[in-house]
Amino acid sequence: MADPPKKKASYEDLYDIPENMTGEIINGELIVTPRPSPRHIRTASALSMRIGPPYDFGEGGPGGWIILAEVEIKLREHTIVPDLAGWRKERFPKKLEHN
Repeated sequence: MADPPKKKASYEDLYDIPENMTGEIINGELIVTPRPSPRHIRTASALSMRIGPPYDFGEGGPGGWIILAEVEIKLREHTIVPDLAGWRKERFPKKLEHN
């Protein structure tokens, strides 16, 4: 006999995640993972420091971008938290949900 269908995860499910974990909703499923390691965070921070000046601030580069670290992004039914995300300034959402 087939298993009953799983309940789709909701944004409220993210509030139940322990503080030492992080969560994302992908394809209606709550994905819970440990917080990134210091090495991972250092790498993401270094990348942000390299990308930020030329793209976000226009220092030695094209500018015109908004670069954010670990921002929560809602894409249809998915809620994700990438290490880095970037938008052209004119395409940056006026309002980010849940922030």
